[in-house]
Amino acid sequence: MENEELKYHYKYPHPSVTTDCVIFGFDGREMKILLIQRGSEPHKGKWAFPGGFLNMDESAEQGALRELEEETGMKNAYIRQFHAFSAPDRDPRERVITIAYYALVRIQEVKGGDDAADARWFALDEIPELAFDHEEMLRTALKEMRKQLHFEPIGRGLLPEKFTADEIARLYECMCGCRIDGEKLCRKMKEIGLITEVDNGEYNDEDMQYCFNNEMYDELARKNCLLDFTRF
Repeated sequence: MENEELKYHYKYPHPSVTTDCVIFGFDGREMKILLIQRGSEPHKGKWAFPGGFLNMDESAEQGALRELEEETGMKNAYIRQFHAFSAPDRDPRERVITIAYYALVRIQEVKGGDDAADARWFALDEIPELAFDHEEMLRTALKEMRKQLHFEPIGRGLLPEKFTADEIARLYECMCGCRIDGEKLCRKMKEIGLITEVDNGEYNDEDMQYCFNNEMYDELARKNCLLDFTRF
């Protein structure tokens, strides 16, 4: 009886809540986006970001991770909330607000599941027409991801454990859309202790390998200070 008395019955219409995940992947050459092909209406057959309705007993992040795993098979991604999309007409079914997340991951095999007919990686310049307002969602996610470049280190989880200057430069080029000098980038990262050289014998400068200093990487990520490795 006590629990019944505590319930609040809201007499006005209220929206449903969904989550969506914009997953950026790097294959060593280019950035790609993970999309699912919708298996049911609305927008059946169109491509969209993994997502779905939030259950009553889960947080938004838990719901986003659950939908990501159900629809693509991807587990334990490190996702970051970046925006809420709330246009009244964004979903033809009903009033729906979606909480959007993005993640940077190394390309892995995916498979469509649950109500997703397919799951596939697409290059940024080969994105098909997207369902709902997901084109706006992609533009916003790209903007937020590129903003992150100025304040946090990136690359761990996207690059091999040992990488060359060309490899990390290529990653930054793909993310910021501008040319990066790999040697200058690595020199700047070495100066602040973010990366160290890997001694695997005799290498010339082009073959030199590096690895991240995980302690410094975590410290810089926590500080959220201006880094801006995209300018020299």
